[in-house]
Amino acid sequence: MYSKKIILAAVGITATITVCAIASAPPPEFKNLKLLPKSISSKELSKIMVDDFADGLGVSCGFCHAENKDTHKPDYASDEKPEKKIAREMMRMTGKINKRFFKIDHPAIGSATLAVTCSTCHKGSPFPGDK
Repeated sequence: MYSKKIILAAVGITATITVCAIASAPPPEFKNLKLLPKSISSKELSKIMVDDFADGLGVSCGFCHAENKDTHKPDYASDEKPEKKIAREMMRMTGKINKRFFKIDHPAIGSATLAVTCSTCHKGSPFPGDK
């Protein structure tokens, strides 16, 4: 019969190997990211899309992302909708404003250090000035 120490050691080693394997897994690859970092995590991307964009404009994913005709879910990689292009232009614009007028050296979308964000002008509305 195995002693408790051997069993505990085996469980500990197995847990350590499992955690290391999960931690070393490559990040998911998102398609068609043009302004956000290619190495962005799912959690970071979700925070930006939901907390910054969706909340800032009071919209859901379908506002900028086209629908996949087969699955009827958002096709995140598609550039079919003009709103996605406008969103990229807005990201560039807020980045330039934060850099030029607020002296933020590397303004990153979603960063808490940004002085100007989507909400600054949109205030929860898809079109500034509607509220």
